[in-house]
Amino acid sequence: MVKFAIGCKPSQLLDPVPQSWVRRAGGSLGRFPRVRGMEVIRSFAEANFGQVDLGDKRRTERLVQSVEDMCRHPGGTLPDKLSRPPDLRGFYRLMNRPQVTHSVLINAHADETRRCVAALGSGTVLLLHDATELDYTSKKSLKEQLGQIGEGTHRGYICHNSLAVRADTGETLGLTSQILHHRAQVDKNETPKQKRERQDRESRLWLEGAKASGPAPEGVLCVDVSDTLSDTFEYLAFEVTQGRHFVLRAKLNRRLAEPLLGERYLLDAVRQLQPVGEREVVVRERPPQRGKPRRPGRKARTTTAQVAFGAVRIARPGKKLGEYDCKWIELWAVRIWEPVTPKGEEPLEWILLTNCPVLTLEDALERIRWYEQRWIIEEYHKGMKTGCGIQTLQFEKIERLEPAIAVLSAVATTLLRLRDAARAPDAETRPAKAVVDEVYVDVLTAHYGKRLGPAPSVKAFYMHVARLGGHQNRKCDGFPGWITLWRGWMKLQHMVDGYKAAHLKIKASCGKT
Repeated sequence: MVKFAIGCKPSQLLDPVPQSWVRRAGGSLGRFPRVRGMEVIRSFAEANFGQVDLGDKRRTERLVQSVEDMCRHPGGTLPDKLSRPPDLRGFYRLMNRPQVTHSVLINAHADETRRCVAALGSGTVLLLHDATELDYTSKKSLKEQLGQIGEGTHRGYICHNSLAVRADTGETLGLTSQILHHRAQVDKNETPKQKRERQDRESRLWLEGAKASGPAPEGVLCVDVSDTLSDTFEYLAFEVTQGRHFVLRAKLNRRLAEPLLGERYLLDAVRQLQPVGEREVVVRERPPQRGKPRRPGRKARTTTAQVAFGAVRIARPGKKLGEYDCKWIELWAVRIWEPVTPKGEEPLEWILLTNCPVLTLEDALERIRWYEQRWIIEEYHKGMKTGCGIQTLQFEKIERLEPAIAVLSAVATTLLRLRDAARAPDAETRPAKAVVDEVYVDVLTAHYGKRLGPAPSVKAFYMHVARLGGHQNRKCDGFPGWITLWRGWMKLQHMVDGYKAAHLKIKASCGKT
């Protein structure tokens, strides 16, 4: 029988492990894989980084150990994550090695993600592309090496991530690409030709992220999903000419190569399409956003929206701002909109563009479901910042900072997997001890007593973890998000640490007598 640690998948089976890895074992989220007779639990760290070549196997072991520690305690600063001084010093030394780079570490994680995608064998995987700003303004020594972010007053990275998730369940598989972009200082007199040919042009990130994600494995449909910032003719042309599949939310009212319903521009024409069905849409809460332009907040609500779709042929822009050869692109457009909007709220409307055929209402609803999964990458960015504190890194050299970002970016995917485990199709029937290390289940069971029962299911286990994080487990509260689960998991982790410390103390005292 084989068990898995949190965040591990069937593709992560481990062969018999060296005895050096078994030392200091502390559970499925402990430092090294744990062996019980013929049972093997492969950790997230070993699956993603156990085979990376850093020039010395001791560096690889240090990396695996550090990632294991961070998976146990992902929150706070590095001293919080690596509470033992030798572990913290070891990680600092590791990040200082020239063989340890951002590309080496993130590629190791991305390769494992691609193996997981290929292991599915069939179905649809969504590659969610989006960028977030990582702010390191406080690090004065890095000022000249970092780019401008925000409104130009801060320094840091545009971190462009590509996150693979299953289309049917939303399960997070991992990153397929991460690009740390330094925003360029652009000459005010830059010509369109110079901008088009500039390699560090920010709009290239969408193409580069898709390229780095690689081709779809046999039998699996991979679909690039992105928001309005990716709506460039260059990106549309790249996706079509490279044979990739995509769904994005349109932003620009592009000129059509052929009129549609008497309209010559995309958004105008799509808004003339007649509705062919409707569906419920959950509108997520959105806090007000400062800056320019200022974006108002939005309350969460469930609304009934109408759906329309049709084929469109988009003409090449009059001014060539990117690199492409095609004169026009034939796509499908899907519109979903709210005919009646509550007073004071912004009307819901998405106009999606895709090169996946939309011939029926069910096709249109599927494309909408794909786009709805895009919010997962926004949750992932919260995991990087709020959950793992990626902006609290205090390295004084960029060569040390960037590989540390890669490590924490991989660890952040495990926070989303807390939610995935609780939502799995068999979560209500599968025993928690089949997924989670026994000590975690035993400690939580002891804490809740009869309420949880002696053999809780995966769902019951995680709902009670969420209760530790502040969730009330009432029907009206809905399903807990990853942040609530993460807070509960941190409390449970402290309880497990206390249990282990007390157990070792009792064991030591018994040995003396």
